Amino acid sequence: MTTPAPAQVPGDTAPPPAAPPGPGAGPAPSVFETLESEVRGYCRGWPTVFDRARGSRLVDEDGRAFLDFFAGAGSLNYGHNNAVLKRALLNHLERDGITHGLDMSTTAKRRFLETFRDLVLRPRGLPYKVMFPGPTGTNAVEAALKLARKVKSRPGIVSFTNAFHGMSLGALAVTGNAAKRAGAGVPLVHTAPMPFDGYHGADASEPFAYFERMLDDPGSGLDRPAAAIVETVQGEGGINVARPEWLRGLADLCERQDMLLIVDDIQMGCGRTGGFFSFEEAGIVPDIVTVSKSISGYGLPMSLCLFREELDIWEPGEHNGTFRGNNPAFVTATAALHTYWADDALEKQTRLRGEQVRAGLLAIAAEHPEAVVAVRGRGLAWGVQMREAGAAGRAARRAFDHGLLVETSGPHSEVVKLLPALTISPADLDEGLRLLACSVREALREPLG
Repeated sequence: MTTPAPAQVPGDTAPPPAAPPGPGAGPAPSVFETLESEVRGYCRGWPTVFDRARGSRLVDEDGRAFLDFFAGAGSLNYGHNNAVLKRALLNHLERDGITHGLDMSTTAKRRFLETFRDLVLRPRGLPYKVMFPGPTGTNAVEAALKLARKVKSRPGIVSFTNAFHGMSLGALAVTGNAAKRAGAGVPLVHTAPMPFDGYHGADASEPFAYFERMLDDPGSGLDRPAAAIVETVQGEGGINVARPEWLRGLADLCERQDMLLIVDDIQMGCGRTGGFFSFEEAGIVPDIVTVSKSISGYGLPMSLCLFREELDIWEPGEHNGTFRGNNPAFVTATAALHTYWADDALEKQTRLRGEQVRAGLLAIAAEHPEAVVAVRGRGLAWGVQMREAGAAGRAARRAFDHGLLVETSGPHSEVVKLLPALTISPADLDEGLRLLACSVREALREPLG
């Protein structure tokens, strides 16, 4: 398939050709290298220029196709340019539907709220109000922390080891990764880290005994926090999966200790682990939930902060943002809910696809028992932890060479992380797993250095 050349705009003139490089010179640097900030990251691991995408495939400007096991870091649960969502978006734009709306009432917002209430909240018995805090996940986290502190009139927040909650200052304060925290440039205060499930080993008994003793001891130095914030599956932290009983224990502790429970479902929500919310399996009802990434369904910026009705003590305009009313995102989000969440078919399919991935990764682990530490995941979020420093990164680079996009995660980038679209076919999953197995094999043969 070739992409047609763009039509020339009247008045446009082609720029003069660049002068050829001098003798012995390498290729001229691209505009990405000369103009874009050094902060860019993913393009360094995937050195090509992507041009178009559909489903679970991206194509670069040279026509080379890549199988996507990344899904926009979990923002494209329904694949690239999903046809149903695209048609809904085009219809909205063609009728001059509202695009920018701040927090004004619009037809697109009303349809989303009604659909979200009827297909997501009511069937699960979730008593939540819906807040649109801004376009990104870190906006939702900031709103959640701010609301918890306002409700409890206490500044402290408990977070967990290897957590990741965003890159703005409040979200960084509850993030565990040292390199990301160091970028803040100022002290990150009013938070206290506690061990995530399994941090002290699989046999750790009474995981909250130390935490609760500190809360009850007036000499511990730990002021009573307003809330605890947790991911049920830590994506950036290395696909660390909290057990349902651990999550229930945390919810019980928060209730006993007059703390709010915030679940960050930004990457693991919207069906990534099977159910629409990742905490459903544990049977808990958090006080506050943050949602973003795949809530729009199409990769459009959108986030939600959900909370119990009695917590809705905001004053009008007390927390706002220019782009909190992204109406095109409301349109695609509504279409995604109608298409995939009117019944439990996608949830069942995700669990089946997850078993397919698990089997493929366990085969890789069995082939390299000395190199693979663990395989872990839920639904369609999986990770392969490598023993040797650098092995996961080499495997990801080899995968790119073979036309497969995967990233790494974990505090030492020691985990090969898989986030394929929930709509991926079994055949594409098998192909990607074969490419990954080949990539791991080749990475482990590379000399160290």
